[in-house]
Amino acid sequence: MPTKTPPPPLSTALTLMRVVQNWPQNELAARLGCGPSLLSDYEAGRKSLSRERLVEIAAAMGLPADALDQTLAYIQNLRLQTSPEGGPAIRSRRGEAAVAQVASAAEAFARSVLALGPERRAEEDRWQARVLWDRLKGQTPAQMRSAVERSPELQSWALCELVCERSLKAAADRADRALELAGLAARIAELAPGEAAWRHRLQGYALAHLANARRVAGDLPAADETFVRARSFWQAGASADLGILEGALVLGMEASLRREQRRLPEALALLDQALAVASGVLRNQLLVNKANFLELASDYQGAIDTLRTVTTLAGEEPRLGWLVHFTLANNLLQAGRPREAETLLLYLKELANRLRNDLDSLRLHWLEGRVAAAIGHREDAVAKLSQVREDFCARKIAFDTALVTLELAVLYLEERRLTDVRSLARQMLWIFQTQGVHREALSALKLFCEAAEKESLTLEMVRNLVAYLHRARHDPSLQFKTPDSKKTPLVQKGGREEGAKRKI
Repeated sequence: MPTKTPPPPLSTALTLMRVVQNWPQNELAARLGCGPSLLSDYEAGRKSLSRERLVEIAAAMGLPADALDQTLAYIQNLRLQTSPEGGPAIRSRRGEAAVAQVASAAEAFARSVLALGPERRAEEDRWQARVLWDRLKGQTPAQMRSAVERSPELQSWALCELVCERSLKAAADRADRALELAGLAARIAELAPGEAAWRHRLQGYALAHLANARRVAGDLPAADETFVRARSFWQAGASADLGILEGALVLGMEASLRREQRRLPEALALLDQALAVASGVLRNQLLVNKANFLELASDYQGAIDTLRTVTTLAGEEPRLGWLVHFTLANNLLQAGRPREAETLLLYLKELANRLRNDLDSLRLHWLEGRVAAAIGHREDAVAKLSQVREDFCARKIAFDTALVTLELAVLYLEERRLTDVRSLARQMLWIFQTQGVHREALSALKLFCEAAEKESLTLEMVRNLVAYLHRARHDPSLQFKTPDSKKTPLVQKGGREEGAKRKI
């Protein structure tokens, strides 16, 4: 009589987890939004079941991520008992060990799948949060906020966490969307049920994301103020921490703000704390931040070496791959190796097309313009930087608008396009009414505008301004040192142009 072929391990795992969790096929199918016949086909092995799909199904049953691995180990050890390999003698010699293996696997399986601990409950809450988010995501910000305030089921810690996650993703695309979502998360945290300590912990988590969104939008003073509040709430709720909320993420976001404020010792200390407890993708993201610190210290080679250790780990995460390769290209450019940076642009374009994040694409165009300028493709550089400047200006991202304006002014001055330089200076006036550029940087920009109007700009002055703004972005106290007034201006009295062909 032929031996019946058992279903594949993944199919058997689905059956076992479903039965252990007491989920009838029809109820589980309804939760998944599919027909019971599909689940039946999965379990019988008639339809192919991927690991990724089974992880999703396990989450729908409220199981933690490692439940699948424990279930598969249990099934594998059970099948060892009936394996025909080696004949009866070999099976007899291994019998006692196999029984012990099965007992051990069964105990681990029971601990992971049957346990009703915090991780299990958290996975259940997170699954419900995904369902709730599907109801909210198509609404306007005002409608979402109104729905949250009306409906207790939307006042969920897991929905707050999910909206925070969406805010982080939006930050790479639209700063205004990131702010809206982080503000919604903060409101959910205020309304969430539970003890005060737990609610404080959740508020600290949400406010940290709001502070991060404000940082991305270029409002560093508001980001700093919000992080003070976030830290206060986060620490007040420490006694209620169950390890559900990602503390390393909170530390990493604050480290990013301190980096941009040029408070590097504080930033590095926060980053080290985060790296000590982080793992997986988040740890790799924090390593990218470390490379950013090295870049600020002008240790471009150190940053390049760090990034190249992360590159091999980034293949399964397009966003992480983007961060690694973009930062690597930028450091190569800073290190005076534009041709090497150029080789990364094609891959970055492919990632940008996959990610479809507006700000990522804009910053890639900016990088392309800078690379083009560095390798002497002036016409291409002017075209790209002009478009980037318009896009930053339309989004009212003040600091980046100012910086790309000066980079473009360098190219115009080299081509003796003095009228265009004056026009650029006049178009920067709105920046002086925003809070996105700190006082010292505004003073430096004022000098540029005044010199452009008086036609007393020198190439050295503009070069120094560009270098200054790159540093001043992260150091609000850094002052701009005016070049020696005895240097020959680009335009002398009477309008005679000099020095316009000096290379920047």
